[in-house]
Amino acid sequence: QAIFATAQAVRTKEQNQTLLNHYLNQHDPEYSKLQQILFDLERERTAIDARSPITHVQVEKPNSQAMANILMRGEYDKKGEQVTAATPSALHPFNDDLPGNRMGLAQWIVDPVNPLTARVTVNRFWQEVFGRGIVSTPEDFGVMGATPSHPQLLDWLAVEFRESGWDVKHLFKLMLTSATYRQAATLTEEKIVKDRDNVLLSRGPRFRMDAEMVRDYALAASGLLSKKMYGPGTRPYQPIGIWDVVGLPGGDTRNYVQDQGENLYRRTVYHFWKRMAPPPNLEAFNAPSREYCTVQRERTNTPLQALITLNDPQFVEAARILAQLALTKTNNNDQEMIDFIVRRVLSRTLTDQEREIVESSYQHLLQFYQSHPDDAKSLIAVGESKSDESLDAVTLATWTMVCNQILNLDEVLNK
Repeated sequence: QAIFATAQAVRTKEQNQTLLNHYLNQHDPEYSKLQQILFDLERERTAIDARSPITHVQVEKPNSQAMANILMRGEYDKKGEQVTAATPSALHPFNDDLPGNRMGLAQWIVDPVNPLTARVTVNRFWQEVFGRGIVSTPEDFGVMGATPSHPQLLDWLAVEFRESGWDVKHLFKLMLTSATYRQAATLTEEKIVKDRDNVLLSRGPRFRMDAEMVRDYALAASGLLSKKMYGPGTRPYQPIGIWDVVGLPGGDTRNYVQDQGENLYRRTVYHFWKRMAPPPNLEAFNAPSREYCTVQRERTNTPLQALITLNDPQFVEAARILAQLALTKTNNNDQEMIDFIVRRVLSRTLTDQEREIVESSYQHLLQFYQSHPDDAKSLIAVGESKSDESLDAVTLATWTMVCNQILNLDEVLNK
């Protein structure tokens, strides 16, 4: 009442605000709705902040050049000469026009007068495609490293990569469409004598795929592989209690909680990785622990690998989905089924001898599951995805095992 009794021209700012608040709260229904929406959003934001970890980000100190002191005999309390960041004098000079920070260092690394960056990069790409780099010591291009088997080729690829604008896809396409890569991997006595390790590239590459590729290929061949990109790490099938020994009480990675749905079938690169308990099915295929940089992986062949690709739920489920796909895409004819599966997995047709083996295996498996229908039902129940109930369980289980066998061929697991 006192505010209304005051002339509008002489009202204070606080009085005008009080009148506005009174109007909005008492006479404007839309304002109340908006207030409730704002309240809900703020409460949701508070809940998100409360459950989210705080990430500390370092930034460079502004208006100050980076510096450090040489520590005498490495002792932190005995400081010597003050030095600033610089590049090795044995390499090309640091251009005065470049900023003295990480951006300047990055520009110095990719400077056209520096041949090392492009050479090292294309050598690692070559190793990924051919199993062995042109320089067989990708971690060491110095005087102690191996000499390149094809120095002119290494230089040409490095220049091509740089002049293409550092186009990775262009470089891989160039290598994959080359006559060198498209050679057959067939061995002869002469090649064994003259080029046992394929250093001279006398044949196409043949080596077991990396751990991530083995899993992704099984998912892709079956049609299970998700094309979704980005997002948080995924937690696929793992043995029960995998984190129990190394999990900290109260930690958010104390217990392993398996994902469901699409996250089970995303590319392996998206796996959530606990370094103290890496995924055992990847570790068996020589995936690095990620505790240090690994530029060249070991490649072993052990019975444990075969047990994984034969029995791991991810691979059994992929085989079942592939079998379902074959049963729905063909006329349920044995020959058509075999051709469909083999073309999808091997990208070729079978020889007569190979076809006889597959047919014999199919008949043996069919007889087994006809006499053990409960085992057939247990097999097709493996995995989170539901089996097609319109398909006969015995038939589906039989073709699942056929697919499982084909997915375990060396020709599938090797590049």
